[in-house]
Amino acid sequence: METVVAARERARPHAVVVPYPCSGNVNPALQLAKLLYVQGVYVTFVNTEHNHRLVEATEGAEALRGRDEGFRFETIPDGLSDEERSADDYGLVLSMAVSSRCAAPLTELIARLNRTAGVPAVTCVVPTFLMSFALDVARELGLESMLLFGCSAAALMGHARLRELRDKGYFQIKDEAELETMIDWIPGMVPIKLGDISGFLRRTDDPDNFGLRFNESETVNCAKAGAVVLNTFDDLEPDVLAALRAEYQRVYTIGPLGSLLRHHRADDEFTGLSLWKQDTEVVAWLDAQEPDTVVYLNFGSHTVLTPEQTAEFASGLAAAGYPFLWAMREGTALPPEFLSEVPEGRRCVTTWCPQERVLRHRAVGCFVTHNGVCWRTRWGGSRSPAG
Repeated sequence: METVVAARERARPHAVVVPYPCSGNVNPALQLAKLLYVQGVYVTFVNTEHNHRLVEATEGAEALRGRDEGFRFETIPDGLSDEERSADDYGLVLSMAVSSRCAAPLTELIARLNRTAGVPAVTCVVPTFLMSFALDVARELGLESMLLFGCSAAALMGHARLRELRDKGYFQIKDEAELETMIDWIPGMVPIKLGDISGFLRRTDDPDNFGLRFNESETVNCAKAGAVVLNTFDDLEPDVLAALRAEYQRVYTIGPLGSLLRHHRADDEFTGLSLWKQDTEVVAWLDAQEPDTVVYLNFGSHTVLTPEQTAEFASGLAAAGYPFLWAMREGTALPPEFLSEVPEGRRCVTTWCPQERVLRHRAVGCFVTHNGVCWRTRWGGSRSPAG
């Protein structure tokens, strides 16, 4: 006869969390996974095999062992060859691969989990934005699903209007001056410049550009989820949230995720999964600074600044006179005149740092960051080792 403990474990909800394989999606998904866990949900967190190896190399295998039998890490392949992983258009290649090559491995993983002794049957699949293939897998297997959109409600609403903007001819951009066109008809949103709706508009004049089409289709596919979860809160974006709730079946706000984790005292372990070696010495440098004086710059794992953009930011930092911490991609060089102009004690430059610890630090008074993923196209470029 089945024991009471075994019966309870068998009935325990089991969520399989599947983030898009870049830091900006992995860590918010991990935060949501921890919140589900502290509410009693059994969690399987799915990294790509490549990212799993990167985390092991930077943080050690211990970081991927979970905290007990109720939180586990698993992997699926990302579908990329080593040659594709080193391509200049890495972001585009990665998106193509995960959307077309990862459904079968995820299906096989769920089947294996359901056969594993002591593991509750999978009841829900939780992908992030850009991983809608997982929603199709959930539907085919008869499982519940919800999708995490890690940005604002306004960002989702802007993405939801990409098709309408294309149909109205807004993507036939002749020059960048057209990006100043005001768009005042998006539900729930104040008037916004065309160029502020999607960064892809700044880098292509092709309405069939893969980046645009992929974001457009992924936004449409959000409707396949049983619920859409946003890292925002109702008082911050009431109008646009009301508009989204008129378009999607269920919309839940769960932000800020970091604050919720601290409220549930669930942020003491697994603070994040870093795909690069983190420079923890920057915390000691911050400790020596006055409160609210440091400008922290980090443009993410994908964005590549041109030498001209780097020089422009450097010039502004020099003129501002504040101490600054700049997390800068390897291979980016600061202008020599900037290094001679700004005293060493006022600047700290690193390749990667523990971002949550930095943002919470009393010395940080300003955060300068990017506005989303930047893929290599005609007007810009990037690549990333993570995928």
